[in-house]
Amino acid sequence: MQLTFLTALSVSSDVTLECLGFQWDLHRMYLFKSQVLADLLTSAVSEHAMYCMDNKTRKETRRYKQCLLGGRKDKELCEKKQKMPKITLVLNINNPDVTRYAFAVALKNLYNSEMEVNEEDVLGILATAALLEFPSLFQKCVQVMRSSISPANVCSYYSAGCKYKQPSLISDCERWIEVNLVPQLGSQIHLRKLPLELLQKVLKSSRLFTFSEFHLLRITLCWVFLQQNPKIQIIPSYDTVLTYFSSLPKICSFLEKEIGQRYIAIFQSLRLHGITSSKHLEELWQINFLPLPWLTRILSDHYYALENGGDMAFQRDFNTEAVRFGLVLTQEPRYHAEIISIYGFFFEIKAIKHEASAYSFYMQRVRHADPIISFFTAECSPVSLKQERAIKYEIKAQCQIDGKWQESATDRVTQRFGVKKPSCKSKVLKVYAPSVPIYVTFSLLFPSSLG
Repeated sequence: MQLTFLTALSVSSDVTLECLGFQWDLHRMYLFKSQVLADLLTSAVSEHAMYCMDNKTRKETRRYKQCLLGGRKDKELCEKKQKMPKITLVLNINNPDVTRYAFAVALKNLYNSEMEVNEEDVLGILATAALLEFPSLFQKCVQVMRSSISPANVCSYYSAGCKYKQPSLISDCERWIEVNLVPQLGSQIHLRKLPLELLQKVLKSSRLFTFSEFHLLRITLCWVFLQQNPKIQIIPSYDTVLTYFSSLPKICSFLEKEIGQRYIAIFQSLRLHGITSSKHLEELWQINFLPLPWLTRILSDHYYALENGGDMAFQRDFNTEAVRFGLVLTQEPRYHAEIISIYGFFFEIKAIKHEASAYSFYMQRVRHADPIISFFTAECSPVSLKQERAIKYEIKAQCQIDGKWQESATDRVTQRFGVKKPSCKSKVLKVYAPSVPIYVTFSLLFPSSLG
């Protein structure tokens, strides 16, 4: 403890606090940072004064109480303390979040001019600070939590934010999940703790990052699997998830069963029309998870698009129906590119790092005969021979600068993509980002050629 003042004056403890099965020796003058402890002390001092029969002692008690309430820390206060008997306070705590260690840290901070909180113990200390009505310590805990969000704690931090009505903490947790649900949280067992309402909200967010619509489907299926199998201690493989749902009785789809109906809104938030791989569509059919009308709609929309040169005639709202692809830049190299495919059209999405933390992002149409797409053709992917295709698109980058999330995006552009330069290349998004990671989303919608 930082007891510089007390050590200098050689002041011994004058309060014993009985709490959590332990006796804590404290000093009255420091209890006033906590409203609860201050109220206990004031009540105890007043009670002592009421039972003092000696007028002189009663006056000394009153003067000492006035010094305490005034926050006095001088020689006069110490002299008055010596005339006062040691007081015992009793505080009953039934909150399981308040541990003896967290309580000790809170009491230590009564003596500190600057609050000290360890990230590992912050939830217990937050609960203790709330119970003691210790505002400076409480705000320090919130500050530590906002700056240390990770897959292991984001769900518990979010719950604490809701419990203690901390909108800034809630917002930071939601923002973290929007960009890290797919890259981080989705591959860890902590995904299980994500509340249903929060998952649904994040899936509907315009700032949600994903590598593809299939990645969101896979993570959401895994999340449901973890809800149904609470004893599982490690994140399952996707094959394990598929095997589990395939093994269930085939009377009706999982979402139509009583246990699955609570998850319907989650899957309604997905852009299932963006699942275009024949392999993934076949898996969806085999596991009997989605209702038959949903599967029929997905397959019919997909068939229509293939038959009509990519036209997405039934998806017109760019905000909620554009198909998303993504890149995450975490470190070097200075150049990053990936191939994406949709309705027989192939694109290379690219990221280039320039000097002084400057980046460029764009996409470029690739010919179906180009050697770099041999993997897709080997997988029996459809191929469109159309020389031109109108595409509405947007490129967006998100990153943190000085602890605050920044977004940059192109306009929503409708462009006819050819297979030769310059028509094969999109607009370029240029971004200044002094630190990584950078989350880049390419959103595409193929307008109907009929109107």
